[in-house]
Parts: sequence; C-alpha cells; structure tokens
Amino acid sequence: MNASLTAWISGIGFLAPGLADWPATRAVLRGEADFVEAPTILPAPAILPPAERRRASRVVKLTLAIGLEAAAHAQADVSTLATVFSASGADGHTCHALCEQLASDDRQISPTRFTNSVHNAAAGYWGIATRAMAPCQVICAYDATFGAGLIDALGQVTLDHQPTLLISYDSEYPEPLHAVRPIPDVAGVALLLTPERSEHSLAQISVAASTAPAATLTDPALEIQRLAIPALRSLPLLQMLARGEGGAVVLDYLAPTQLQVTVTPC
Repeated sequence: MNASLTAWISGIGFLAPGLADWPATRAVLRGEADFVEAPTILPAPAILPPAERRRASRVVKLTLAIGLEAAAHAQADVSTLATVFSASGADGHTCHALCEQLASDDRQISPTRFTNSVHNAAAGYWGIATRAMAPCQVICAYDATFGAGLIDALGQVTLDHQPTLLISYDSEYPEPLHAVRPIPDVAGVALLLTPERSEHSLAQISVAASTAPAATLTDPALEIQRLAIPALRSLPLLQMLARGEGGAVVLDYLAPTQLQVTVTPC
C-alpha cells in the first residue's frame, strides 16, 4: 500500500467485555469512567425473524448489535450499505461443538451448527436481517484482521464511492482450543465509512503504510484487551475519536508493515 486511503467516519458501534456500547466505551476512553472488566453482554437480535433469532450464535448477536449501532448513529439505511466483515476466526463455541460431535460415536452434524460454523455466517445473517443487497466482503488476517478489514473497506469507499460498513469482531474458543487461541470473550467494533463529509461525520481518516511501532494504551486492563482480541487493535484509533483529537496513530498490521491512521476531527 504505497498511497493513502481516505474516508469519513460517520458512525461507530462497539461491544466488548465491560463495555456495553459506544457511549460507554467513549466515556472510558476519555477518562470520564473507569473500565470495569465483565463478561460481554449480547443483546437479543430483535431484527431477525423468530426462526433465525433462535439459531443466532454469539458472533451473529455481536455483529448485528455493533453494525446496527454504527448505522443508527449515522442515520443510515442498512439495506443500502456495502459491508466488510473482518474476523480472525469463526464462531468458537460452534466450532467446539462440531469437534465434539465428530469425536463422538454419533457423527451426524446438525445443518444449523454447520451453517453457524463457517467464517461468513455473520455476513449471511446480516443480509437476512437487513435485506441488504449491496456488496459484502469477508476478511481474515489472524491478528492483523482489523487492519486488513479497514484497508478493504477504505478501498471500497475510494473506488466505488459508496458508504461501507466495516464490522470487525472476534469470538472466544472453549478449551482445548482456547489454550492455543486464548481470546477471552466476544468483542467487536463497527465503523461506517463514507466518501464525503455529512452532518453525521465524526472525523476524516487517512491510512498509509508505516514501519513505526503500534500505539499502546496507558490503562493496563484496556491494553490487555487490545492485545488479547484482534478486533480491539482498533482501540488506539477509537481513543482518538472518543477524545476528538487530531493527529496520527499507528495500528498493528502484518509485520513489519503497520498502519498509520491520520485523524482530522470534524
């Protein structure tokens, strides 16, 4: 990535351990409230039809919550938005259940479990819930997944001149998979990126390649979350947005390349 990519952020959604939504997260990142770690609370996906609502996994509940929150902040019509779903893995609990089933004497796999186990399951449920017919991408880049999703979404905004919703998220695995991929809980961030400034715009961002070290957080508990959950590599950027600060921040990407995000508040 030799040139910078630019867009406007018009909405933010967030959900993580101890952080119920973007307003609560913004208060913590501003230093107006203490961060108190607690299990992620997932709201019921009321937007889904009853049958799909019963089948919805933790990842589906998470992505619907943060995606709808970001769109609501910008008063955007979700059915018209292009989307980028960016996750380092699929639904951990569903994958665990499939492994247990395959290791048993009864290896008959539930079609619903299989559907929920694939990497693009959340994108599929989003399409059912919102009736969106716009382009959708599903990205995975291990710990660099937030950065990869951000680049992809910015590319769509730049090339297609279309508002694009980035939904970056991760899910925990039960043991024994947890021992090799110790993500502690479900968490995610959604950013609505637009090609032009609007009355709902929060800031303009430009992203370019860098080799500088990634920014860290001064709050030890939040820094642990940033390192443990790939989607939360976004936290240094979100802190600048929460505080209304301008300047540049470096985010983790594919070593040795990092991403420098330049923020210009509205």
